[in-house]
Amino acid sequence: MATQAVRPPAVAGLFYPSDSQTLTAQVQALLAHALPPTGLPVPKALIVPHAGYIYSGPIAASAYAQLAPLRSVIRRVILLGPSHRVSFEGMALPGCSAFATPLGNLELDSDAVFMIAQHPGVVFDDRAHAQEHALEVQLPFLQATLESFCILPITLGQVSPTLVAEVLETVWGGPETLILVSSDLSHYTPYSAAQRDDRICLDQILGLDQPLSHEQACGATGINALMLTARRHDLVPTLLDLRNSGDTAGDRSRVVGYAAVSFAPAQHRTH
Repeated sequence: MATQAVRPPAVAGLFYPSDSQTLTAQVQALLAHALPPTGLPVPKALIVPHAGYIYSGPIAASAYAQLAPLRSVIRRVILLGPSHRVSFEGMALPGCSAFATPLGNLELDSDAVFMIAQHPGVVFDDRAHAQEHALEVQLPFLQATLESFCILPITLGQVSPTLVAEVLETVWGGPETLILVSSDLSHYTPYSAAQRDDRICLDQILGLDQPLSHEQACGATGINALMLTARRHDLVPTLLDLRNSGDTAGDRSRVVGYAAVSFAPAQHRTH
């Protein structure tokens, strides 16, 4: 079967609105209500959740609100997220040239694709992207907060965080490149248990104490890779928001945990 030139949205109308005006209004409202800490340095990397916007949108917005000073600076976003629907080994690139959302198309960075295509563990697999939500739900937020940029979407299967970190090093770039790791935290536990478990997980992330397990975070592979590169590049993580679906959607019997974390160069931090 021939590869599609543009990957259509898979979860528009499910995880977020399919109507462009409604989607724009929801994203802008989430960003307007985000209250991230002030005085933080601009991020090089972010960890953001990937549930439906009514559940994790407010937490994700606290991360994307950090990008305001970088609106015209960032030209490339590297997206790492777990595979929820397809089991495979390695890091999957799509064969398409763009991802579509209700807000328009986002072109892939063909140069970056070429740069990493020969790395160990990198494969081309449209199946890993076709129905995957972890990266797609980030795109409307990026379209709302950045001016003009391309993307490098990588879905992670069974792969060593060390190999993923090597790919990150290859495309690390400068201020024009943002690294974005998509992950939720605890899954379907009672509210109090989620609060406890997610706090333990966040303490590990803030201490760059890897490895996390996939029971702690579904995107553990990407987070572990980011922690490895953060140590190499002297990045310091800062917690922006930590809540769960019991805080945002009401039901506290079985919740999913969400966190937003910013990684910025240590020497640029304010005190």
